[in-house]
Amino acid sequence: MKPDISPRQLRQLIRNGKWTTPTSGAASGYPQANLVMLPAAAAFNFLLFCVRNPKPCPILDVLEPGRVEPIIAPGADLCTDLPRYKIFEKGEFKTEVEDVSDYFNENMVSFLLGCSFSFENAMLAAGLPIRNMEEGKNVSMYTTDQRCAPAGPFSAPLVVTMRPMTPQQAIRAVQVTTRFHLTHGAPVHLGDPAQIGIRNLAVPDFGDPVTIQPGEIPVFWACGVTSQLAATSAPLPRVITHAPGHMFVSDLRDEDLTIL
Repeated sequence: MKPDISPRQLRQLIRNGKWTTPTSGAASGYPQANLVMLPAAAAFNFLLFCVRNPKPCPILDVLEPGRVEPIIAPGADLCTDLPRYKIFEKGEFKTEVEDVSDYFNENMVSFLLGCSFSFENAMLAAGLPIRNMEEGKNVSMYTTDQRCAPAGPFSAPLVVTMRPMTPQQAIRAVQVTTRFHLTHGAPVHLGDPAQIGIRNLAVPDFGDPVTIQPGEIPVFWACGVTSQLAATSAPLPRVITHAPGHMFVSDLRDEDLTIL
């Protein structure tokens, strides 16, 4: 279990290089976000992709070109306040870093998109298991065979996170997470992973494998890593994203993003 600290304290630890691990369970009660930074010339089409695919890409904030301080976290710096970033050039992965100040430029637009880590506090309060937190791992993420609606040069398959639980717990998880519409909401699939093109749960495309206990089924939520695949599907000069599981933690409260 991660220590219970404020978002500002967490971001300061990250900025100072004292927190470099995934953020699942950190600063509980505060929404976390996926990050995509890309050239301003491509920003409208990427925004259109997110609007057309709100389940995996719910928009929390969009910044003006060259800006790094989001409205949802005054004083924060998107170039330094995530534990780990990925750099892509012309659609190809180049490197992974802990600070992108030397890669970001005045012509880039930053998008913050909702993350399923944000409803974990509500799930825990409902007595639901979150296996990756129990095992001290990053959440399991898989690329499915389900296609998102394209926009301009951007296209991507749907990526999902997986949390195992009993069928009874899965029903409760649907009830708990449905109202978190800006952090992926209800699961997109329960049960047989082959029905959405996942061949082997023991080999996630991102994150770590977790234990599935007897009597449990896999429960899948839409994942913001979908936005990373979309942003890198076009041969843009440079795209910066969070490393999967290493999110930006905002100053919003989870309840700010729910359907009442």
